[in-house]
Amino acid sequence: MVSFSNDADILKYEPILFGELHLPQQVLATGTGGTLSGTTFTASGADFVSAQVSAGGIVYLKSTDGTLDGAYEIVSVDSATQLGISVIRSDAEMAATAPPAAADIFYRISTFGPQANEVGFQLTEYFGIRPGNPASEIKVEDILDTDVLKRASVFAVISSVYAMLASRVKDENFWKKSLHYQKLFAKARERCRLSIDIGSDGVVDVTKVGASGRLMRD
Repeated sequence: MVSFSNDADILKYEPILFGELHLPQQVLATGTGGTLSGTTFTASGADFVSAQVSAGGIVYLKSTDGTLDGAYEIVSVDSATQLGISVIRSDAEMAATAPPAAADIFYRISTFGPQANEVGFQLTEYFGIRPGNPASEIKVEDILDTDVLKRASVFAVISSVYAMLASRVKDENFWKKSLHYQKLFAKARERCRLSIDIGSDGVVDVTKVGASGRLMRD
């Protein structure tokens, strides 16, 4: 499986997808009675490790007193019952920012990982690299900077999620959202320029351009 974006990337554009519009079939963990102190969220009885929760994921938190009600970035999985979380950061290298402290918290961790994996496969197929093109000599690890594919991946994932929601509830606004993000995806993919190092020597051997999917020898 290959993915060029994670749930934290999606939160920056559509927080509601981790709130009332989350996909129930893609909930990794949920429960009550959690506590939040600084950037440490603790939920006794949880097993975040077995649930395959990971950094880059999103946890929705709501306290009974209303102090807390929103989605936050998972910075680390510190143990089976403890997470390091943060207000969403613009850069993953930034220090975590603590949400308001609270107790008696309902929590839910949902994911769009399956959609991101599917989009990742489609992008490698479009650019003619493995795993999308099994016959290619180029693999994802040969791309010197996969961040150029992140925005395209995010837009495609969001588009697919809104299409799923629209098909279930027949909401025209969801269809409009899906089409909007599909257009953003197409433009973002066109702007992609992949620098590829086949020889693993740090030197760009070929470049793939999203506007045509063509390969250029350097």
